[in-house]
Amino acid sequence: MPLFETGQVVTTCGIAQAMRDDYSFLLSVRECLDRHCRGDWGDVGEDSKQMNDDAIEAERSGKPTDRLFSLYSIGNREIYIITEWDRSATTILFPEEY
Repeated sequence: MPLFETGQVVTTCGIAQAMRDDYSFLLSVRECLDRHCRGDWGDVGEDSKQMNDDAIEAERSGKPTDRLFSLYSIGNREIYIITEWDRSATTILFPEEY
């Protein structure tokens, strides 16, 4: 069960092309999105994990919150997953597209 609303889930052109080119990459991206929604922030540093956890806790208390940021490795590539502070959208992108 997700910890938060994702809003509209979108990808950048680079991610979309990589998913079209490689079905296993597409499956891995879906798995990473599931992890993100469960609060498994992947390979971000401890400070970023704590910021994400604090944002989830603030949201549960009805207080203003912050965006959620995750980093995952898929093979030799990394992806970011970012959910906006207002939970209106979640974007999946390569670091170089940030």
